[in-house]
Amino acid sequence: MLPSWIPGSYLLREYARHVVSIRAESAGHALAVEKVDKSTWCCRNAGAELVVTIEVYALDLSVRGAYLDGTRSFFNGTCLFLSPHGQEHEPTELLLEPPKDSRCAKWRVATAMTPVDVDDRGFGRYQAADYDELIDHPFEISDYTVVDFQAGGVPHQLIVAGRHRIDPDRIAADLAQLCETQIQFFGGAPPFEHYRFLGLAVGKGYGGLEHRASSSLIFKRDELPRPGELGTPRSYQRFLSLCSHEYFHSWHVKRIKPAAFSPYRLDQRNQTRLMWVFEGITSYYQDLMLLRSDLIGPKDYLERLGQTLTRVYRAPGRFKQSLAEASFDAWDKLYKPDANSNNAAISYYSKGALVALALDLTLRSAADSAVTLDGIMAELWHRFGSTGGGIAEDDFEKLAAELSGRDLQAFFDVAVRGTEDLPLAELFAGFGIKLGFRAATGPDDLGGSKRSASNKNPLSLGARFIERDSGMELTQLLDGGPAQSAGLSPGDHLIALDGLKISASKLAERLARFEEGDALTVIAFRGDELREFSLTLQKAPLTTCFLELDDAAEAADLARRALWLGS
Repeated sequence: MLPSWIPGSYLLREYARHVVSIRAESAGHALAVEKVDKSTWCCRNAGAELVVTIEVYALDLSVRGAYLDGTRSFFNGTCLFLSPHGQEHEPTELLLEPPKDSRCAKWRVATAMTPVDVDDRGFGRYQAADYDELIDHPFEISDYTVVDFQAGGVPHQLIVAGRHRIDPDRIAADLAQLCETQIQFFGGAPPFEHYRFLGLAVGKGYGGLEHRASSSLIFKRDELPRPGELGTPRSYQRFLSLCSHEYFHSWHVKRIKPAAFSPYRLDQRNQTRLMWVFEGITSYYQDLMLLRSDLIGPKDYLERLGQTLTRVYRAPGRFKQSLAEASFDAWDKLYKPDANSNNAAISYYSKGALVALALDLTLRSAADSAVTLDGIMAELWHRFGSTGGGIAEDDFEKLAAELSGRDLQAFFDVAVRGTEDLPLAELFAGFGIKLGFRAATGPDDLGGSKRSASNKNPLSLGARFIERDSGMELTQLLDGGPAQSAGLSPGDHLIALDGLKISASKLAERLARFEEGDALTVIAFRGDELREFSLTLQKAPLTTCFLELDDAAEAADLARRALWLGS
């Protein structure tokens, strides 16, 4: 069989659909191969040895698939390695042969799988203890750049494929600080003998996937610092945050994992209501680790946290779907977004990060509690990660209550099983931090800063859109917003507003000429039909968030802030 999904990405991707052909032979004789379900084949009457050969279409330029062209090869084992039924726990040997094409003469192999007998380019024999390990070591095979560094006493590498210009010494020093901070956070002993970040630099793209001793990353080439560049701009912070997130998963999801993933059942959904614990808490720590590593300062950290707040507050779906529901339905909602997802659902990454934040601040605010979220994570690693036992659905909440000595039932009922907003403004105030809200200045405004729109009372269509050659296309409508109330739909192609040609880049400037409550005529194509709508303008919602240090706060608040942020 081939898996239906890859651990770390919770969607049934059905990798068998990329199999172009399959054939089998035994003792020199061809055998019939019968496909018995969506991803399983059966060969009958085999002798002592069965040889099965598959041809796979590989053009998935993501961290989850397999890719091959004249410049590089990348693959996950879930895409290529058949699992013999009943022998999943047997040791496995992999033979990797160099391509004969002259374009591949400089290709080398990068992987965290254990080599047995390989040449100086990495081609040859590798071994894995079982099928689970076999598919948990992706391979990058290309003419890549290597950035070496040490952390926790073990060798680390950043592999960078794709066209790029970088400052390897700067990146090595920064990643070493980041990885060392996380290793110390989990007790000082890495759970691996070496680690590799397998990265692909592209013009546009972003993503990551964790593995037991490596991670696969896609990032913009312009996010990496070039020789001589100073400071830590937002673009480089984004790259470091991605590395931080996937590296944290080496402990928290690869080894501390839900009982539903122990073991993985790769032919079906493995549903749990704990995805917020794993992805949400990781999302909280990914940027906090940048701060603790001295890669960014408190103001940069609060700006990034403000962007997370903005993503949540801009999603009306937070009032309709709880974190527990978002976790359970990940397979059918988060990984299958549509034009109404923002109105109907919430991300367990972003809201989960805010719940982790709220829990941490709640614990830190208690005068009689010496336990923070850090302590809970350390105990999770001690009880579950280092032993390999899976976390039951209520284990995290029980552990938080046990260690803190507090009844946290009401907190989790609201934060995890409820759909109301968390009391974050009040929590921040106890740490000398002010939470502010404003309207977005435009579609590229991610939040996090206090900047205000040139128009003090900006108006809004209540929609998200993309620029087209003529006009703009609606991609999402906000519940109750002007566009939805007017009868517009996602996919409508707007060409005129109030009798004049419209464009996404000029929309804010056009709307600044009107007042709240003005009714405008909108001309749009729905498919190939030209339609007319009457739209009443509303003020832009105050859902863009920013955080400010309040140095006039009381001494106790500033002391708590110093313990949390180090300032």
